Amino acid sequence: MRTGPGVIQDVRDPVGPELLAAVAGRPVDALVNNAGVGAPGRPLAEVDPDSVLHAVDVNVAGPLRLAQALLPNLLAAPAPLIVNVSSRLGSLGAQAAGEFRGRTTSYAYRIAKAAQNMLTIALAQELAGRVRCWAVHPGSLTTAMGAAGASTPPGAAAARLVRLLDSPDRTSPRFVSLDGPDLPW
Repeated sequence: MRTGPGVIQDVRDPVGPELLAAVAGRPVDALVNNAGVGAPGRPLAEVDPDSVLHAVDVNVAGPLRLAQALLPNLLAAPAPLIVNVSSRLGSLGAQAAGEFRGRTTSYAYRIAKAAQNMLTIALAQELAGRVRCWAVHPGSLTTAMGAAGASTPPGAAAARLVRLLDSPDRTSPRFVSLDGPDLPW
């Protein structure tokens, strides 16, 4: 539910004064970092390193910027939570086991989501006992970035995420799947 003025913030930019003014000393119960970007799946010889850097900027540095800027507001809330909307494709264990070997998902997306998961873990370790930090796999979404055969409408995933935000689970870090059991890091 929106309780304040709407603010547009490009996660690639430093956090602007408009966003800081919008929260102006108020507690932030949950920070949901949902911005994400991928790149076309290509073989190694065709991977553009700039696409990897762009994906890391959006998927990792963006959530880092927001967590830094909003930390005082998070610490003012009674049970704050940082949610980084991730992907099961960011699981190093699942990738190493070859679970996604047949997918043509881009290097940029997989690398950025794995790095975002590490950010979640690092935040959880530093903020232990003060701010819960979760990586959340929303499911196979029927969006432009979704895989062929995706079955979860974004609205259904959003409703599941809203229910998750009310969870009293104090586990941190946690790699949550909205459509199944927790995932391996």
